[in-house]
Amino acid sequence: MDIKLIISTFALLFVAELGDKTQLAVITLTARTHQPWPVFIGAVLGLTAVTALGILAGALITRWIPIEWVSRAAAVAFITIGGLMLWGKL
Repeated sequence: MDIKLIISTFALLFVAELGDKTQLAVITLTARTHQPWPVFIGAVLGLTAVTALGILAGALITRWIPIEWVSRAAAVAFITIGGLMLWGKL
């Protein structure tokens, strides 16, 4: 098992998820319901399912599409979404 990969993946996702809409939704749900543990369990299960889908998609896509093109497509998608958010279109 590659511990460096585990640590870098954790660090990347931890920083990327700070202050995003998922964290804000969890804060709101916890404040509204005053039930942190059910919210925590639901959030963990939801994020686990989304991560599993991402891993499955990554494994399948790279069977047919070279990783360079996958990386470029992801970069274009991030830039596009960022631009749309910057100009208030998203």
